[in-house]
Amino acid sequence: MKQLEVQIMGQSYLLGCPEGGDSRLLEAVERVDTAMCKIREAGKVRARDRIAVLAALNLAFDLAERENAKPEATTPAVPQHLGANDPHRVRPEEHELLLTSLLERLDEALNDDYLI
Repeated sequence: MKQLEVQIMGQSYLLGCPEGGDSRLLEAVERVDTAMCKIREAGKVRARDRIAVLAALNLAFDLAERENAKPEATTPAVPQHLGANDPHRVRPEEHELLLTSLLERLDEALNDDYLI
């Protein structure tokens, strides 16, 4: 597993990345950074850990809304850059596991901030 150095809200993080997962990880980092910066810029929350929790909740809520908006009778939409048989595509049943994993990584990264 390789590592990528990324910036989230102006802070550097070194993240593990599976081979071939660079673009997906960078896309996720961009989403998280954008969500966190919007919350910070709103000016009501200043603590990085609170901003991270709010951003994670907003992203999880958006994901749940998109899943609930899909008709049951049709197959889920596949992003254009992923084919239906792409092994890197996240299946709907894996979303909760993925979110839990991302929240755990975020908790670990934030805990590292307090150790410095």
